[in-house]
Amino acid sequence: MSTFSLSQPSQTLPSCSALKALSDHFLDHEVHVEDVHLDIEEEQSIIPDLVAEDFESSEDASNNITATSSKNSTIKASQLDSSGPTLQGSLPKLHDVAKGTLLLTDVFSLMQQCSRFLVDKKLVQSADEFFSDVPLSTAPSLICLWILSECDTIDINNNPLGPDVIRSSFSHAQKMRACMTYTFGRLYGLGKQAWTEHRGPGGKIDSSGNPSVSELVSRYMLSLHRRKIQKGDVSTSARAMDISILERLYDYNFTNPEVVTEVRRYRAGNRREPKSLHDWGGPMARNALHAIYLIAFFCLLRIDEVLKIRLDQIEVDGDKVTLTLWYRKTHQYGDIKPFVLHCLNDYDSHLCPVRALANWIKMSKISQGYLFRRIVSGDRPSASDKPMTSEQFLLMYRHNLMDIGVEPGPYGTHSFRRGGCQYLASVRRWPLRRICEWGGWSQEFTNMTIVKYLISWNDNPNESRDDFLNPKQQ
Repeated sequence: MSTFSLSQPSQTLPSCSALKALSDHFLDHEVHVEDVHLDIEEEQSIIPDLVAEDFESSEDASNNITATSSKNSTIKASQLDSSGPTLQGSLPKLHDVAKGTLLLTDVFSLMQQCSRFLVDKKLVQSADEFFSDVPLSTAPSLICLWILSECDTIDINNNPLGPDVIRSSFSHAQKMRACMTYTFGRLYGLGKQAWTEHRGPGGKIDSSGNPSVSELVSRYMLSLHRRKIQKGDVSTSARAMDISILERLYDYNFTNPEVVTEVRRYRAGNRREPKSLHDWGGPMARNALHAIYLIAFFCLLRIDEVLKIRLDQIEVDGDKVTLTLWYRKTHQYGDIKPFVLHCLNDYDSHLCPVRALANWIKMSKISQGYLFRRIVSGDRPSASDKPMTSEQFLLMYRHNLMDIGVEPGPYGTHSFRRGGCQYLASVRRWPLRRICEWGGWSQEFTNMTIVKYLISWNDNPNESRDDFLNPKQQ
């Protein structure tokens, strides 16, 4: 093995073989190949689809970075310094890039930390050498070493760290990787193409793709996760939303006498101070939230997918509504099947997405463009055709949970997708294959051994998609 060490930086840069030898040293060889492939697919899916609005400045922006309409925005890593972002170029804003929310300012901060680590340890000569649209062949190894330096329970020589050494959580490691995935994928135009290597003429290793979407980084992240679990640092995903909480939210928002249910005429003037913790939003905001909740819950959508629904994606036919998305994170090239929503029975009216949609459209008077827009002063949807940001939704959603005495900490934007999946399986008794078809998940079950015992090729054929949520269909 190479004698290269991070604790004693050499004056010459480490070779590719030396870095790979180090990388192999801290990989857990119990990790299965199938898990690596699934991790790569998941990492590819978290890079958001960009639309025109992603390149416009947000009304909520708290930084001075001006957005642009160019999809080829790139930056030089030398524009990052220790005092903060000093970017002269313009960058698209970022929504929900990771498992959780990673803000654009987080990306800049993590890029600074990464470049500082690599230069200080003499792993690269300059930040511009690492952050490039033509990455170094050692880039995957360098990403692993950076994450290891902050989050791992072992040192570079695979020795366990002492109990007095404080390390960042696995969730932070996921953010670090997500930053690299986004930086190389979007800011440097490498997309979500998996990293590949092959030997060219003269034995030189040629590489292409996104270095963060590589087998090495996936193996390392899975290895790190196993070590974190063994140390008791277990990462938790967003708690699933359930119908009892949805019912309580509905009761509070629409039947509670303390909540104003009448839309007041807007009057320009000074911003009104809230009278209490629960005075964060009026009927307009609460109706928007309820419709977003139910669409995400029943259609198993990500929140950013719901927020970018446009009115012309909705077709009404009697008591049924058909929602057709134009793009999804896991469907980059179309072939997105519609969601057919039926009006539920009266006793389930609080869970009816059709009623919630109708109420919101009637109240908001939105006739074109984005259906869910930013709520501005006076409890009004913004007049500009820009979608509500995931940050504003999350803030109001957490306020709404506190209204009913539910601790908001365990809940996130992914709670509805998870909760809807559990509801369809346990309450509606949907078979797993139908849930996968409805939610847009792959029905290739070769990597899920237990499912082989649950699903067979000779099961009942798929029913008509139009009748999936039809209350008259038995």
